[in-house]
Amino acid sequence: MNSESTIPSFLGELIKQNSTKLTDADTRILNVLVSDPVRAALENGKEVSSRAGVHPTSAIRLARRLGFKGYPDFRAYLQTNLIERGEDFEHASARMAARLVRAEESGLLASILDGEIAALEQIRNAVSDADIRSFSRVLQTSRRIFVFGAGHAQALSHLISRRLTRSGYDTEDLSNQMDHFPERLVSITSEDVIWLNCFRRPSRVVLEIRKIAQARGAKVLALTDLAGARIKPAPDLHIAVSRGEAGQPQSLVVPMTIANAVILDLAAIDDGYTMRSLAEFKSLRASLAYECQ
Repeated sequence: MNSESTIPSFLGELIKQNSTKLTDADTRILNVLVSDPVRAALENGKEVSSRAGVHPTSAIRLARRLGFKGYPDFRAYLQTNLIERGEDFEHASARMAARLVRAEESGLLASILDGEIAALEQIRNAVSDADIRSFSRVLQTSRRIFVFGAGHAQALSHLISRRLTRSGYDTEDLSNQMDHFPERLVSITSEDVIWLNCFRRPSRVVLEIRKIAQARGAKVLALTDLAGARIKPAPDLHIAVSRGEAGQPQSLVVPMTIANAVILDLAAIDDGYTMRSLAEFKSLRASLAYECQ
C-alpha cells in the first residue's frame, strides 16, 4: 500500500478521491463491494470479480488504481473498515463476519479463546472489589430481588435468579413473566431491588422498568456492556464493562463472571445465611430425588 497518509480512512472517501480514474469494470466491482461490505471483506479478488461479471484480474487493477499494491492489501483495508469502523456492529451478520476475518490468521477456536481471555483480563482494571461489594450489600438488605434481561442478557438473568433463589433470597426472574408483567411490577416497593442486565442498547422494556422502579422507590442495579450503559434515569448502582472489542466475540463470560463474584461476595457478608440455605436446598433436592426413585 502507498503511504497511509494518502489512503482515506473510509471507502466512500477513497472512491471519491479516485473517481476520475475509475473504469466501467471498476464501477461494477465497487457496486458489488458497497452493496455487501460484509461479504466483500471475506472474498478474494477473483471471487469479487466473478460476482461483478468482469475479468478475474479486474479487482487487482482496481486495487492498484486506488493506491494499493494488490488486492490482498485492498481486502485488508476493507477488513479494517469492517472491524474498526463498523460503528456498534448492530447487525449480527457484520459481527459474525468480523469474527471470521480475525479467525483467518490464528484459527477459529484460537481466535474465540483469545477474545474471551482479552475481555476477561480487562475486568481487572474496569471493576473493583468495592463495585462488587456495593451490589452485594444492596441485595443483602432487600426484601425481594427482581431480575430482568432481554436477548442474550436473558440467559444471565436466569442464572442469577436461580443462584440467588438457592442462596435463600426471594428472587423473581421477570424475563420469564412477560405475560404477567403488570401484576409483578405493581407489587414492587421501596424495600425491593431490581437487577437489570442489558447488552447493547437498552430496550424499551428496560427503560420502562427503570422508570417504574424510580416511581416506587426501588433500588436499581445494572450490569451492562458499554453499549447498554445508556439507561435513564441512571441506575442506583451500575457496573458497565466491555464484552470484547469490535470483531471479537461479545463475551457472555464477562458479565457472568461479575454476577458470580457478586453472589459469592453476598455469601461472604450474610453471616452464613447463604451457606445454610444451600445446605437446606441440597437436602431437599436429595429428598425429592429419593422419592422419585
